[in-house]
Amino acid sequence: MPAHLRDRHVVVVGGGSGIGHAVAHACLELGAEVTIASTSADRVAAAAARLGHRARPATVDVTDEDDVRRFFDGLAPVDHLVTTAGDWGGQRSQTLADLDLEAGRAMFDVRFWGALALAKHGADRITADGSITLTNGMIGANPRKGSLVSTAVAGSIEHVARALSIEVSPVRVNVVCPGVTSTGGWETLAPEDREARRGAIARTHLIPRPAEPDEVVQAYLYLMLGGYTTGQVIRVEGGSTLGG
Repeated sequence: MPAHLRDRHVVVVGGGSGIGHAVAHACLELGAEVTIASTSADRVAAAAARLGHRARPATVDVTDEDDVRRFFDGLAPVDHLVTTAGDWGGQRSQTLADLDLEAGRAMFDVRFWGALALAKHGADRITADGSITLTNGMIGANPRKGSLVSTAVAGSIEHVARALSIEVSPVRVNVVCPGVTSTGGWETLAPEDREARRGAIARTHLIPRPAEPDEVVQAYLYLMLGGYTTGQVIRVEGGSTLGG
């Protein structure tokens, strides 16, 4: 089993920005051929241009099964599939009394059903020694008042990865669960909000700062290269489950 990424084909859904873009960059640095995909053709084209000539842009709407099928029909065989698509859909914080059940259902569209659509139509395109890596949120491990649906979504992803690892074996299926990470979304916060978040992280995390994208990327690389790991969740969260 090749313990490298040189000349391997890595597909990163959500690779137009944030952690997905950092994963794509790291794979290119290790010699992979990379396809990055998102719903926005303009965003993914600009991201591919930043990454260089071995990055190929593509579009896919993971909430549309026909479009996911079309996406994979247009790809060469895949060695590793990573999805960091992260639109939770709907309002993330609602008390039980105020919960809008219809909006709550929509929160499963990208993270859960989108991941299943990618696995359904991508698994038979992935080489036998390849992998699928899903992305989750720490709310599944650290629920709080008002997080009922987003906690349920996060928990469902971890369980579906375990089931998928059995369904599509020998293709490996795992999950990366990043904590607070200094991506573009972090930088768009107002300075006072960013400082307030930093203060909260310092009080509740054993490593008292946000993660850098490159630190989170190491988990994705391990799960691509770690040929004896499947059905697992790696939390890159600075000790937030222990410190607060």
